Amino acid sequence: MPFADLGLSDDLLRAIGDSGYNEPTPIQAGAIPPVLMGKDLIGIAQTGTGKTAAFVLPMIDILGEGRSRARMPRSLILEPTRELAAQVAENFEKYGKYHKLSMALLIGGVQMGDQVKALEKGVDVLIATPGRLMDLFQRGKILLTGCDLLVIDEADRMLDMGFIPDIEEICTKLPKQRQTLLFSATMPPVIQKLAAKFLTDPRRIEVARPASSNLNIDAKLVETRSDKKRDVLRDLLRAEDVTTAIIFCNRKTTVRELATSLKRSNFAVGQIHGDMEQAARIAELDRFKAGDINILVASDVAARGLDIKGVSHVFNFDVPWQPDDYVHRIGRTGRAGAKGKAFTLATREDNEAVAQIEKLTGAKIARADTGASEMSAPAEAAEERPARRPREEAKPKEERREKAEPRNDRRDRKREPEPRRSEAPRTEAPAAPKPAPQPRRELEPADEDGWNGPLPSFLSIGLGD
Repeated sequence: MPFADLGLSDDLLRAIGDSGYNEPTPIQAGAIPPVLMGKDLIGIAQTGTGKTAAFVLPMIDILGEGRSRARMPRSLILEPTRELAAQVAENFEKYGKYHKLSMALLIGGVQMGDQVKALEKGVDVLIATPGRLMDLFQRGKILLTGCDLLVIDEADRMLDMGFIPDIEEICTKLPKQRQTLLFSATMPPVIQKLAAKFLTDPRRIEVARPASSNLNIDAKLVETRSDKKRDVLRDLLRAEDVTTAIIFCNRKTTVRELATSLKRSNFAVGQIHGDMEQAARIAELDRFKAGDINILVASDVAARGLDIKGVSHVFNFDVPWQPDDYVHRIGRTGRAGAKGKAFTLATREDNEAVAQIEKLTGAKIARADTGASEMSAPAEAAEERPARRPREEAKPKEERREKAEPRNDRRDRKREPEPRRSEAPRTEAPAAPKPAPQPRRELEPADEDGWNGPLPSFLSIGLGD
């Protein structure tokens, strides 16, 4: 089915053609017609399926008629992260270049001045993160009574980040008679309740089973040890035909340390995490997109919605804490019909988290066989320890004592002074008798391992994990 069959305007079709697209993805084909008809919509689609364009394209045509008023946006798109909001803004600029629509981007990490000025001029499309939007609303800089179209994007991510109370409050500020679109990769009970509360008779478009992983992605689980993860990752980066790769970590400190380690190994690597200023994050993304670096180490701030073309590989340096995040992380590759590879490095401590991911996706993650003998070896077998000396078979106590006595006799004889040959022997007081040598302590019977004494201290150090 071509885009022309979806009811889009000629100017919009021309912009789509300029972007190099000819046919809509399943979520676009299913969502665009009901949105153009003014219906509420629930769109369930995994990441990388063209979900953003599924609401951007019809919104451009809907907003093509009418005019904006100061501080009263005509439409609102809520995004969980700054990066997602910026990406949606890029989509509006790309597809709406033949339309005269005004747009404002409200995100944290940047000065409010320019954002307030844009709102005062009036905007057709307002793209915002919940925190910055609520901040400006409480300052009286924005009115939501003229917003007739609301989009809640990445609703499950909003839930993970604790934004659901903010979204509920924002919805109460909007007109009751409005069109609401909700998009999510998964539909947990909380999101279902949110949809039931704020959507009216919505159409439900589901193009993939909830929480399923992209079939274009070859996902593998690499079993390893915590102290070997960096070595395994470096081996994979060198062995795989990596064009561009994103490496995900659970903690910001791990992102910084891993990026530094990979730089020392001469990889062209950058990093992005929540502690960085927005300008620095954008600069790193621009370097990655431009090819100045081909590896980006990231926290989950970049796990969802970033549409970066040509990402050939995704590496989960840490197994994600939330099973949903696994689907979104690996979804950075295998986009727009392309093939991709995803590797997840897992230790024995990650077994429960891996099981939760496999339960969510309904499929077992294939175990990688690359270097499996080394990577999956148990820690006890892999760690080198001092080898124990071969033990002789236990001999009778009397025989061991007989062997010991001659050595003591030789030691005692060596210690006795010999008379000088050049002098006559002097008459001296008889020396005090030497104490008789103490008999050697009898050894305990050998244990079942053949060891017949206490474990030497140099062998007791480091035993066990």
